Amino acid sequence: QLQLAESGGGLVQAGGSLRLSCAPSGRTFGTYAMAWFRQAPGKDRDFVAAISNSGDTTYYDDSVKDRFSISRLNYKNTVYLQMNSLKPEDTALYYCAASNRWIKPRDSYDYGWWGQGTQVTVSS
Repeated sequence: QLQLAESGGGLVQAGGSLRLSCAPSGRTFGTYAMAWFRQAPGKDRDFVAAISNSGDTTYYDDSVKDRFSISRLNYKNTVYLQMNSLKPEDTALYYCAASNRWIKPRDSYDYGWWGQGTQVTVSS
């Protein structure tokens, strides 16, 4: 069973940067596509970014494109989300997710494994 653990969240001023990490357990990390979603208080969980199992293909939500970058190092069993030029509206609980089907990369229903989330707070 795959278990996901996020880290790297925190409090940052607008314009600052953070890098989130997700370290899934298990020896088959390289077979899963990975993604980041976020959920602000009182709102739905929204897609942020996704990356194929090989790392060759990425997807981004328009709201973070050109500011965020998703990457993975399969030999380290880790996926990253580099977040630059952060805005107060990026404040949310950020979740790492894994998929072994990846038919609709932007759809949360495609992902069968989820972490507990890491809080990102951006102050104005």
